Amino acid sequence: MRQRGEREVPPGVRAGGPDRQSGGVSSPDAAPGRRASAEATLGFVLVAVNLRIAIASVSPLLDQIRRSEHLSSGAAGLLTTVPVICFGLFAFVTPRLSRRFGQHALLGMAMAALAAGIALRLVPGVPLLYLGTLVAGAAIAVSNVLMPALVKRDFADRPGPMMGVYTMALSLGAAAAAGLTVPLRDATGLGWRPTLALWGIVALAAVVAWAPQARRHDTRAETAGNSGASLRRLWRDPVAWAVTVFMGVQSLEYYALLAWLPTLLHDKGMSTGEAGWMLSFASFVSIVFSLITPAIDRWLGHSWVTPAGNTVAVAVGLAGLLADPVHLAYLWMTLLGIGWGSLITLALGYVVARSPDVHHTGQLSTMAQGTGYLFASLGPLGLGLLRSAGGWTLPLVVMLAFLVVQVIAGSLASRHRHVLA
Repeated sequence: MRQRGEREVPPGVRAGGPDRQSGGVSSPDAAPGRRASAEATLGFVLVAVNLRIAIASVSPLLDQIRRSEHLSSGAAGLLTTVPVICFGLFAFVTPRLSRRFGQHALLGMAMAALAAGIALRLVPGVPLLYLGTLVAGAAIAVSNVLMPALVKRDFADRPGPMMGVYTMALSLGAAAAAGLTVPLRDATGLGWRPTLALWGIVALAAVVAWAPQARRHDTRAETAGNSGASLRRLWRDPVAWAVTVFMGVQSLEYYALLAWLPTLLHDKGMSTGEAGWMLSFASFVSIVFSLITPAIDRWLGHSWVTPAGNTVAVAVGLAGLLADPVHLAYLWMTLLGIGWGSLITLALGYVVARSPDVHHTGQLSTMAQGTGYLFASLGPLGLGLLRSAGGWTLPLVVMLAFLVVQVIAGSLASRHRHVLA
């Protein structure tokens, strides 16, 4: 369903420009045009896959890292908290960097910085471990803001399906990192540092795959008009705040569990490898629901029912972790995976759907992800501190309480309105 005020792409026009086919007759340039579109999609997916790996790969090894480096639970939690803080802080500098370098070139630079940040974890010592985490977090933050705007620009004829593909790739990266990190360590006989560094290969693959897009797009053309309206008007807009709060709360829930779920299950009696697999299993479930949520939301008329129903799934999963985390673990992981995949798809989809054009998509993406992720950074750190204070009951109860806010914000964000309407 096309939202009021959205630009309709005429038949025969692709996201990146005019279609090279006319009247059903293929022109000589049709095949290169299709090849360029395929390259853009491949690069886009590979970039998206990288945007959770640097965090999810740490979670299954968090206890080993803590013991190896003699860190407290709070200090260890910073390894998964620092990237989320970066997601918020560096979101606000992304528009300026985008005007300077262009969106496509900047995304390629961010992937190169991500590979460098992951490589820094190879160097012994706690300071460089945190520095590498900071660099990786900043690179992901820039990419987070750029991706919805690029969907609006490069895939304007199919934004809903591409947001589904985007969040599917996010979940795929998280699932692979959570599920394969411990087996990689055991199979290679490497320590935790080289095992984490191996994931930098995926970031380098994204650099290579995105390079044609960085070269193809003209920086001056794609940044024209980006310096117009400021973010200040959005700060007073209720629609923008509904999207921002929904983004923040669902991110807090996700990143808190991404950081600590394997530790929680290990504390309850699971082996380290099985606990890491449970996080991976939930992430694989989220892949499926990342893809199908846009269709479900359309079928339900883009109503409040979609965010509310998926929040209930998360609530039941959290309650299950309180009641019997080990014996029914697959059920709780399934429910959490359904919520994770659907809620991030909805949150990012609202950034696109509530924006009338590419420029406002970039603005709303900056506000929602900048403010939302700064709030979400309280999740991993807070959960670690609450756990240190006396077990897992209080942390899970607090997370259940936040879901009430999530339902309200999701209901408001789902309404068919544009920001600054």
